[in-house]
Amino acid sequence: MTDTDIIPTLFDYQLSDITDSSKTISKQQAEILMKFFAAQPLFNWSKTNNGCEARADAICVLLQQWCIPHYKAWVFSGKYLKNHLGGLKQNWNYHVAALLQVTEAGELVHYIIDPATSPTLQTFYNWAAGITDYAHSYQLIKEPHWYIFSHKKITAHNWNSRNRQNRKWMIQGLAGINGLSAQGRAALVFNKSRIKKTAVAFENLKQEQPPDMYGD
Repeated sequence: MTDTDIIPTLFDYQLSDITDSSKTISKQQAEILMKFFAAQPLFNWSKTNNGCEARADAICVLLQQWCIPHYKAWVFSGKYLKNHLGGLKQNWNYHVAALLQVTEAGELVHYIIDPATSPTLQTFYNWAAGITDYAHSYQLIKEPHWYIFSHKKITAHNWNSRNRQNRKWMIQGLAGINGLSAQGRAALVFNKSRIKKTAVAFENLKQEQPPDMYGD
């Protein structure tokens, strides 16, 4: 086997949640959603170093508001998840984005909404492989209400569910502040107005379901 034969990313069945194959949308609907989110200045897609949890959860909260089925896609470096070889680009330990199940040509296809890494929809595998710097990375699908994993040993069921505290982190992340870091916590004191404006903008966005999702 040569280096070009190495599969960069592997699906982790043990950590993934069971998905419902009936929860699908059309490819056209998925493309409408991708264009809608890519155009939203609230998400500040150009700043990719931090905030993927906030952006992914914000999208999932909006999709839930609009009754659009979805999940979250995660990719971990092999080094971070399993303490062996495998790294992601930009020295990320992990990355997360919203996932849509699409019925396409009679088959189920997983597509990722992540304008931070691509201006168009990506298949789940291509998204994870594109983020992978060197093999292996591990990709998995989780229910969207899981905000973040436990920083202890990661298992399928010890993730932290969406709650009032991480909703604050989500809004702070959209405002460009990592409320979990010491630097971010210090920044909160001086950016209360920006955070408040971000929260209002997010609530307003809930009422702006993308046009043409369901035709005329």
